[in-house]
Amino acid sequence: MTIEKRIFQIDGHELILRNAKEEDAQMLISGLKLMCGETPFLAKEPEEITLTPEEEIEFIRMQNASEGNLFLIGFLDGAYVGNCSFMGMSMLRNKHRVSMGIALQQKYSGKGIGTKMIETLLSVAKEKGIEQMELEVVTTNESAIGLYKKMGFEIFGTMPDNMKYKDGSYGDVYWMMKKLK
Repeated sequence: MTIEKRIFQIDGHELILRNAKEEDAQMLISGLKLMCGETPFLAKEPEEITLTPEEEIEFIRMQNASEGNLFLIGFLDGAYVGNCSFMGMSMLRNKHRVSMGIALQQKYSGKGIGTKMIETLLSVAKEKGIEQMELEVVTTNESAIGLYKKMGFEIFGTMPDNMKYKDGSYGDVYWMMKKLK
């Protein structure tokens, strides 16, 4: 789905959240590789990001054309900072739910950008009649968990050994949810 771009002021800086455009494809691929390498909290290793620009363009087209998915990218004073999204579910019994995610470059974390991203996702989801937003978060990602709780999400379960890292260690994941109605 597409929405009007959103502009916010954060400590004297301009944050723009907007739908991705086809010309953003290479920037998004490079940014995802960077972010996956910066933190153990995202689902992929950087070398797993093997999308071609053409594949990323197709992904952007599909997200923008979708009625149930929203994919936004963020810029702080013109610099790409990360993205946020929600993905709808296709089964009739699950259409009231979406799953959200955020990927933010580490140098931009703790500045209020994630809060604005989540507020935007929640606002659009409510406008679209979505009743429930869900997410998964690694249990050791304390700053993200704190943000999600601040935004009204609650922990409803733990998935042990959800992620396995290169060193053989595991990461547990919380399943969190927020009712929107």
